[in-house]
Amino acid sequence: MKDGRIHRDQSDPANDRLGPAHRQSALSRLSTEEVDVLVVGGGITGIGCALDAVTRGLTVAVVEQRDLASGTSSRSSKLIHGGLRYLEQFKFGLVKEALTERGLLLSQLAPHLVRPVNFLYPLTRFWERLYVGLGIGLYDLMAGRNGNSLPRHKHLSRKEVRRRAPALAPHLYRGAVVYSDASVDDARYVVSAARTAAGLGALVLTSTKVTGIVHTENRVSGAQVECLETGKKFEILCGTVVNATGVWSGDIEAYAGEHGKSVRASKGIHLLIPRNRIELETGLILRTNESVLFVIPWDHHWIVGTTDTDWDLDRAHPAASQKDIGYLLSTLNEVLNTPLHYSDIVGVYAGLRPLLTGESEKTSKLSREHAVSVPAPGLVSISGGKYTTYRVMAADTINAVGIDQNLDLPASGTASVPLIGAVGYHKVRSEAKKLSQVTGLSLKVIDHLISRHGDRVGEILDLISVDPELGEPLASDHPYLRAEVIHAVRSEAALHLEDVLTRRTRLSVETRDRGTESAREVAELMAPELGWSGATVDHEVDHYLRRVASERESNNELDDQAADATRLGARDVRKGMS
Repeated sequence: MKDGRIHRDQSDPANDRLGPAHRQSALSRLSTEEVDVLVVGGGITGIGCALDAVTRGLTVAVVEQRDLASGTSSRSSKLIHGGLRYLEQFKFGLVKEALTERGLLLSQLAPHLVRPVNFLYPLTRFWERLYVGLGIGLYDLMAGRNGNSLPRHKHLSRKEVRRRAPALAPHLYRGAVVYSDASVDDARYVVSAARTAAGLGALVLTSTKVTGIVHTENRVSGAQVECLETGKKFEILCGTVVNATGVWSGDIEAYAGEHGKSVRASKGIHLLIPRNRIELETGLILRTNESVLFVIPWDHHWIVGTTDTDWDLDRAHPAASQKDIGYLLSTLNEVLNTPLHYSDIVGVYAGLRPLLTGESEKTSKLSREHAVSVPAPGLVSISGGKYTTYRVMAADTINAVGIDQNLDLPASGTASVPLIGAVGYHKVRSEAKKLSQVTGLSLKVIDHLISRHGDRVGEILDLISVDPELGEPLASDHPYLRAEVIHAVRSEAALHLEDVLTRRTRLSVETRDRGTESAREVAELMAPELGWSGATVDHEVDHYLRRVASERESNNELDDQAADATRLGARDVRKGMS
């Protein structure tokens, strides 16, 4: 430290491990030292801002009131895409920008986490083949100018559609077009980006809530925060506060005494359906009266979504009502030979999109573009945007930070900064069979680990080599291992049972029991790592069981108000949060 400011230390190769030691060090240092940039919000936008800032030589801290990706960034459609429907709205710049980012993520920045996925677009009218073909052709053309590695679209006859998509009722289509986009494990991407930023010197603190804004001579100069694990309250001083809190952005601006642009929350829900219940070779995209509906391949499931409705209730735990679920099922059943039933649903999740607005339009029509503003000197807010273009959003935000502090910053360089796990991914992938033979783990498990950890798979395998029992799965028919629980605590900032079951793994939506059968085993694995007593283990398990029960009950409520009230029957596991 010089002159009371934190300076980056890149000499320690363990910097990117977001475990208890990192947390304790960050709490201690930020209590007394100043940073150039304090990012509020631990979703993809906030973590992207932190990574952008630290790669430009700025000192950075991130505070998040819950867990990494605990909001919108773990509840998305899991798509990395240009936004095909935005072409109809003539938003060519937005589409081109997103396609450029899609290519970067697939080829360089995170090939272990972002994967190609094909979609079938059914044609229901004779004129659609020309209209849709031209639109998707333009989509491919715009992507091709940015080093596109995905195959071009292909037209299918009615016979070819019947072969590739026997689940579809044949009388409803005249043919189809198949095109390519990409999917992502959204929560894992955020965790990997956070570790990448930490490895370059950023300090990352979850369970740390902003309770106020600090001013110095008519300028925002920091934030008052509370550690929700210990109750400790302190101030973090900084050059600029970056408000990257999504649907909470107005709260931070209000702390600063400002009333900025309106950010409106749009609720989107998704269902997980077993793969064997919908007989398709590819994903599926359907036009609806309001928007589009996707059926997205997701390991052994399909993700079906999404809705797009206004939401002004609890922002931390948006609830999916019976009406929401019924809409998705009925819309999809209109095109299926064999209809789906409520009993086919394995998991349900709901998230909120922060949309830019100032008008009284339906949320499906509001802007997915982003906006950077400076509500007050020392405070920069980033709002709106898409997961796919988070890196562009972050660059624009840190450019504004440079202007706010009158700094001559270098241009953003994150286009050439792969996330941890990416650099040696293809080499590790080619050695999967060898790793299986050496470790004794099945090839299925090795593939699973590589797809989640990339060239950092050794971090998991090292744990298993010390304790072979950690190589056992947490749940039958699912590849998540006991070792991944230990790793989540030691390296991925997991502090609570729900962090592991809902975001470090997806047992909360990928199993019919919603992770409840694994809850105690996971809590007992976490206990020695976090110093939990038997009573704390019981509390964590009890909270998780109540959370799942309230979510299930909310799914049976008829409308948003009832679903919200029922979901809030299980309070937040973090102290001081409702």
